[in-house]
Amino acid sequence: MSPIRSPDGSSPPGRPANSPAGEPDPTAGGAPPRPRAAEPDKADIARPADTAGTAERADTAEQAGTAEQAGTAEQAGTAEQAGTAEQAGSAQRQAELVDDARTVDAERATRDLAAQFEDEKPGRVLAGPAGLLLTVAALAVGGLALWQVFRPLAQGSKYYLIIFLAGVLPLVFLVYPAGLRLPARLRRSGGTARPRPSEATAGPRGTDQLADPGLPLAVSTRPTVVDWALVVVAVAACLYPVLPISFGTGGGGYNAFLDRQGLLVPLDLVMGTLLLLLLLEACRRATGWILPAVCLLFLGYGYYGGLLPQAWPVAHAGLDFSQLVDAFYNSDSGFYGTPLDVAASYIVLFTIYGAVLELSGAGRFFVDLSAAAFRRSRTAAGRTAVASGFLLGTVSGSGAATTVSIGAVTWPLLRRAGYPPERAGGMLAAAGVGAILSPPTLGAAAFIIAEYLGVSYLQVLGWATVPTVLYYLGILLSVEIDARRSGVRPVAIDVSSPWRLLARFGYHFASLIAIIAFLAVGMSATRAVVYATVLAVVLSFLDRANRLTPARLTAALVTGVRGVLAVAAVCAAAGIITATTTKTGLGPQAAALLVSGAEAATSDPTLVLVLTALLAAVALTLLGLAVPVTASFVIGWVIVGPALLDLGVTAPAAAMFVFYFAVLSEVSPPTALAAVAAAAVTGGRLVPTMWQTLRYALPAYLTPIAFVITPAGLGLLGIGGVQRIAFAGAVSALSVTVLAVAAGGWLPGVGPVGIPERVLGALSGVILLWLEPVPVTVGAVLAAVAVAGVLVRHGSVGRTGGPRAESPANLREEKP
Repeated sequence: MSPIRSPDGSSPPGRPANSPAGEPDPTAGGAPPRPRAAEPDKADIARPADTAGTAERADTAEQAGTAEQAGTAEQAGTAEQAGTAEQAGSAQRQAELVDDARTVDAERATRDLAAQFEDEKPGRVLAGPAGLLLTVAALAVGGLALWQVFRPLAQGSKYYLIIFLAGVLPLVFLVYPAGLRLPARLRRSGGTARPRPSEATAGPRGTDQLADPGLPLAVSTRPTVVDWALVVVAVAACLYPVLPISFGTGGGGYNAFLDRQGLLVPLDLVMGTLLLLLLLEACRRATGWILPAVCLLFLGYGYYGGLLPQAWPVAHAGLDFSQLVDAFYNSDSGFYGTPLDVAASYIVLFTIYGAVLELSGAGRFFVDLSAAAFRRSRTAAGRTAVASGFLLGTVSGSGAATTVSIGAVTWPLLRRAGYPPERAGGMLAAAGVGAILSPPTLGAAAFIIAEYLGVSYLQVLGWATVPTVLYYLGILLSVEIDARRSGVRPVAIDVSSPWRLLARFGYHFASLIAIIAFLAVGMSATRAVVYATVLAVVLSFLDRANRLTPARLTAALVTGVRGVLAVAAVCAAAGIITATTTKTGLGPQAAALLVSGAEAATSDPTLVLVLTALLAAVALTLLGLAVPVTASFVIGWVIVGPALLDLGVTAPAAAMFVFYFAVLSEVSPPTALAAVAAAAVTGGRLVPTMWQTLRYALPAYLTPIAFVITPAGLGLLGIGGVQRIAFAGAVSALSVTVLAVAAGGWLPGVGPVGIPERVLGALSGVILLWLEPVPVTVGAVLAAVAVAGVLVRHGSVGRTGGPRAESPANLREEKP
């Protein structure tokens, strides 16, 4: 049986690394879950077939007793054979049920594992009234988002954002538990038990399936009384600005609320404070303590900043609490600023689109196509993992989840090929993080870039194209080098030919191509993704097993809206940071401080730019270790962005610089969420896995610096004409190649690379990223010298009778 595709075309996940050795590996066989009758009761087992015997006795009633006995014996034999066959069939059905149950458990474990290493925490599996409310509210939010695309609300975008936040914020308190330790008495009465069978959706007879098998099982609890209370308060605080009811001097509707901007009445302050606290709690539930702590730090800076010595660059006049609440609650840079606008206008539609593609079978097709394309290659396992990460990234936009998804399928192949767990984990993590960098569905921060810079999303995709190609070029080169250096074994992958797969399931690419085509003709990103979603739904009926019936389409909408809950909470809370920065002038002050730190080391303008870029890269990487990618970009843009712009860096280069280093936090030690997820899949040691991930992702750390420090670097963003783009792309590809050889210690076609040549190659690769004629010439000469040194070394080894390149003596694995 194919290790990639099960009989009905699905791709079962691999066995978790810490499962018992004797447990069957789901990837080794077994069909994925499908509707099947339950194991029959004893009364339901077919009784011996005695019809023929009865007819025979009726026809031979006049025969002698000997004949009757013979007929009875024949009947007994026939019945025994029929009974044996029926028992064998029943045993086979029971074995299939057990196999299906194991596959379901493995798939749920994979989804649970992905949720644990995402930016947000695992959520509840809701059933009963809470599940119904989630479904109804999610459908309403999804419908409102679709309505806004074609018939925008007459009151304006801020009015829509108020309604949108009122729809998603209460759901956060239903989906994400508080996660706080309560006294035993409260835990006993707090409703934290797992769902009872009555709260489950009826599955096959004799079984109980949870109401939503598409959600992780890490947290399967009912909302508590406190959660319901927070839901009610959240609805009131969110809808207060638009309620056409007067409450003394407060309320009175949307226009009256706007008229009180800068002059909030006490009730406005109360409701704004409640919403502030609710957003902080929602972020804590969905992402942890760090982002709320950062928001409180900015809040404290806004309130107490006036007490700082005025000689300090970051000091300001000070703001009272009412001014801060007004900036958060009743301005365009607070809760209802650009980040939330992006979540409500773009991200929710793209998450719905991703859910539709996933349920239509696109994810399984992409993995199967990757395996089929390289099935006869020596490095088939590694190439399949990298290609799967790229293709899944086109619809995912999530690093850790993509890592777990491709790891569950390709880790068994990598293990059979002989990859050590740490090296395989590094490869999987690097390929998974590429999901956030891969067009056409980049991470959420890419939509914020489009809004901040006032450009189309298609332009942002164009800026990301060349860096994405360079990123995956580096990973593929590392895969090829590792295969030769480590003596990786070829792995036979029993799948159909890629052409047959494309002919049967290639329609999954149609909606992705449609998005690009719609954007190219000037259509807005929101309409483009809606039309692409409709196309994906229609095309799903070409596959009977994955057609999106009304029930499955509803599930996709709910899944898409549920996927935006944590992002919406983060984006709304990011308004605390942006509003505080705007009101206090922190952005320009911090930028001046960053530049002055570089100027303290040198007065040369070029070196000042380089040092500022390096300091900014370090600051963004450290920031990304603590907060999600979206919040990291927002904070980085308001602090680091002005510093780069002041030094003459163009806005696209500065924005993409901040974006890439915000994303790379997922592969940066010591947190490296994608690497942690990969280690959990492969069972490898954590720290070595992180370092292997860093090695695979090395080009992504250097490329952003290249398009910031020189004007020619803009060619990497597709800016400046064909000649500049070709020059920047070719030189950067050479740099990535040299760095991959230096990091891997192996020159394909020749053999191991010595320490001197590796040092020389690393120096060459870094110099080549300075995209000016003289540095490029120097870097190319150094690269040539390094290659010549390797050739001379291996030529002398061959003449003295030592082991030649790619001999077994050279194919030993280095210890991590």
